[in-house]
Amino acid sequence: MGKISNSTLNKVLLRTQGCQFAHNYERMQSLSLTYCFAPVLEELYKDAPKEERVNAMKRHLEYFNTHPLAIPFILGITAALEETTDEDQKDTVVGIKTSLMGPFAGLGDSLLNLTWFPIAGSIGASMCVDNGSIVGPLVMFLLINLLYWPLKYFGLHKGYEMGMELVEKAGVQVFDRLGNDNNGRDILCRIIYGGRISLLVSLMAVVCSVVTGGLIATTVKLKLAVQFAFGEGDPLVLQDQLDKVLPFLLPVVLTFICYRLLKKGQGKNSAQIIIGLIVFSLVFAAIGFYFPAFKIFA
Repeated sequence: MGKISNSTLNKVLLRTQGCQFAHNYERMQSLSLTYCFAPVLEELYKDAPKEERVNAMKRHLEYFNTHPLAIPFILGITAALEETTDEDQKDTVVGIKTSLMGPFAGLGDSLLNLTWFPIAGSIGASMCVDNGSIVGPLVMFLLINLLYWPLKYFGLHKGYEMGMELVEKAGVQVFDRLGNDNNGRDILCRIIYGGRISLLVSLMAVVCSVVTGGLIATTVKLKLAVQFAFGEGDPLVLQDQLDKVLPFLLPVVLTFICYRLLKKGQGKNSAQIIIGLIVFSLVFAAIGFYFPAFKIFA
């Protein structure tokens, strides 16, 4: 086997843009992951017998599912191990690849889906909420990709370098001291990476909760307009009473309802939820405009 070239790694990087195109309920990202990794296998096995080439493709068709941003880093490590191991050690390579998918899935969701994406979306929305400017979506797109592409590029190449350094210093046997579990996943690797990254994921979850709470308070606008008049004094404003108990209670409740609906529908009902919110807003806005006495929301 020869050394993997930078051009081959860059082909892998470009293919990872389509890593979400071939999901299936049995093995999730395995098909698209194998397609992304195919340039590495083609270069390493270009002079190998057909049977070895077929087996190389088949072993990477096992179940795999992680955050798309983590795929280049994991494939970089896998490429280094594929290059430096013999055929009788390939089960260890697959075990290491599989053991990395869980921790990095949680890390990617915490750092990006629940933190950076909402921040970028809020910045973009603030630029177009008043006048509908196209600048808002463009800024959101640029902010996401300014972080997305460098992380994928350096993740792939750094993962390859780290994998090569690890094998050179300790040998691939370092991962095989405790064997594999019933699913073929390496036990020692799962313990090491799971322990280190789980702590970071927990810390990021706290940060994400704080960021999400701040975003709800500043971007979700929902207030009660209900007032009760008693004699000649100032009316009792129901929203002021709620704010004394728990500020921003209604935005939190609305966000929680939308979250539960999205979770129940597995994200497939997002369009219906958005349309429902628009209809909800228009109906109560019309009631407040044409029948001020029955105005419920401000």
